[in-house]
Amino acid sequence: MAMQHSPLLMSRILDRGARLSPNEEIVTATAEGVRRQTLRETRNRAHQLAHALKAAGIREGDRVGTFMWNGSRHLEAYHATAGMGAVLHTLNVRLSDKDLEYIINHASDRLIIVDADQLPQLEALVGRIPSVERVIVATEPGFEGWSTTLPNPVDYEAFIAGQPTTYDWPEIDENSALGLCYTSGTTGNPKGVEYEHRSQYLHTMAQAMTDSMGLSATDTLCGIVPMFHAMGWGLPWTALMLGCKQVMPHRFMGVERLAELIASEGVTVSAGVPTIWQGIKGLVEANPGKYDLSSLSRVTCGGSAPPPSLIRWYWDTLGVEMIQGWGMTETSPLATLSRRVMKRSQLKLSEDDQFRNVAKAGLLMPGLELDIFDDNFNRLPHDGETVGEILVRGPWICSEYYHNPQPEKFHDGWLITGDVGKIDADEYLIISDRSKDLVKSGGEWISSVDLENHIVAMPEVAQACVVAQPHPKWDERPVALVVAAPGVTVDKDKVLAHCATAFARWQLPDDVLQVESIPLTSTGKMDKKVVRANLENQGYRLPDLR
Repeated sequence: MAMQHSPLLMSRILDRGARLSPNEEIVTATAEGVRRQTLRETRNRAHQLAHALKAAGIREGDRVGTFMWNGSRHLEAYHATAGMGAVLHTLNVRLSDKDLEYIINHASDRLIIVDADQLPQLEALVGRIPSVERVIVATEPGFEGWSTTLPNPVDYEAFIAGQPTTYDWPEIDENSALGLCYTSGTTGNPKGVEYEHRSQYLHTMAQAMTDSMGLSATDTLCGIVPMFHAMGWGLPWTALMLGCKQVMPHRFMGVERLAELIASEGVTVSAGVPTIWQGIKGLVEANPGKYDLSSLSRVTCGGSAPPPSLIRWYWDTLGVEMIQGWGMTETSPLATLSRRVMKRSQLKLSEDDQFRNVAKAGLLMPGLELDIFDDNFNRLPHDGETVGEILVRGPWICSEYYHNPQPEKFHDGWLITGDVGKIDADEYLIISDRSKDLVKSGGEWISSVDLENHIVAMPEVAQACVVAQPHPKWDERPVALVVAAPGVTVDKDKVLAHCATAFARWQLPDDVLQVESIPLTSTGKMDKKVVRANLENQGYRLPDLR
């Protein structure tokens, strides 16, 4: 029997949540508390925005930029652009003026929707972004009296006022562009990753699977990961489809406000980078009994590997399952996930053994292919010991960069991720490091991630960053930078003795430096290139030669 062919368009699933659960809420944090609107209102406003964009001359395939925090209006922009066939270009509010200028011009954004508090940063580009015809300004309490030198500005509410609340979504090619995200490049200009309707439709379905993030219509989701980073890890799409209550922190990203939102709104699931979850841990430990986080059942941690000690703390202290995820902008980003129990056979494992698996990057998502290769692209054994370059391919994996061919990043349909790791006999991926962050000492590789995770397990250490430093004999040697827990000082000899319990002598850091903070990238990861540059600029030299 022939089946009816329907293109896999996001417009076919995004109205579903509002239709099934019209009275669930979208909650946005403000300076005065929170702002609430129902899913039905959010859906209607998204349709109004689509009409307004069309009236402003936006057509299928045109790029619409957003320079916004996580909030209901950003969600409406997701919904509206996807439905009408425009391309949502989420601009990272933490990027430099230089990178923003390049990205906006490279994408040829025609219109930008901007949160009013971000106007000064965007205004620095006036006269340098000729493709932008107008800006739409979204206003929250405290920013009502805005003015701007940006072209043809209009208030968001005035822009959508009077527009119809139903837009007849067009049927377009399922391979049409849906979104555009740029990587925060470590060298050269940022690279654009274009997401198609088909790829994100399939990614959305995979994300809702029980053995994936297990997102449910019964959940209250607090998406802490910015919506400008890899489409908020796809969570806005999935939550709209299912009809979840969503809690959005906007610009209020301090751990105190996040903990208050989780407690007051009954958040059940959240997602963010390890620095967020380390901050929540420190807050809870410093204020016992102050924050009721009992509603929280699971958090997804990605961007970089969470320390095993952090994963265990959340379970032992709060009863919260930390789900480790691995991926990147180029993988939409979901590629592997590790949960406490991911196979029926693991039900019989001891809790300690279950947590050993959670500390791995996880199992491959259905629909994808992943393997490790040597320098000649020969597959390597899955023995848990052999380390190779990680390559991945599949229906939501980038196959080329937007208007920027870089054949060295791809091989025979595979994405060369830049990560190195191993795969064990149970098919768990174990990340060793970013290839550029490995320490090569005397011809042997030292994993900075493994050292960091071991050091941060010490109660005196709040954060640890290990980077390579040049060495005249061994080529490179590891140096550890540590941020102390509140009120304590970190002892170098104690750190080295702690590392010696798990690492060979040649793998130990040559130095341990206590610092006030670790520089972070625009997506909240430790910025090791800045750490290395800072050490060089300060004239740092290793204390001795081995």
